[in-house]
Amino acid sequence: MNTTEVKGNWIEMKGKLKQKFAILTDDDLMLAEGKEDELYGRLQIKLGKSKEELHKIISNL
Repeated sequence: MNTTEVKGNWIEMKGKLKQKFAILTDDDLMLAEGKEDELYGRLQIKLGKSKEELHKIISNL
């Protein structure tokens, strides 16, 4: 998978996360490149879910 495909997949994933969890903002989801742990931390705080739960949610989108 090249960089363009990864970015395209992330854009699609962000849209699905925002549809599923309206509380999430663009700022919350802008932490994709090189900051995966920070992104999961922010999602955990906002959604009250564990990292494992978030992995399941994202993989099911």
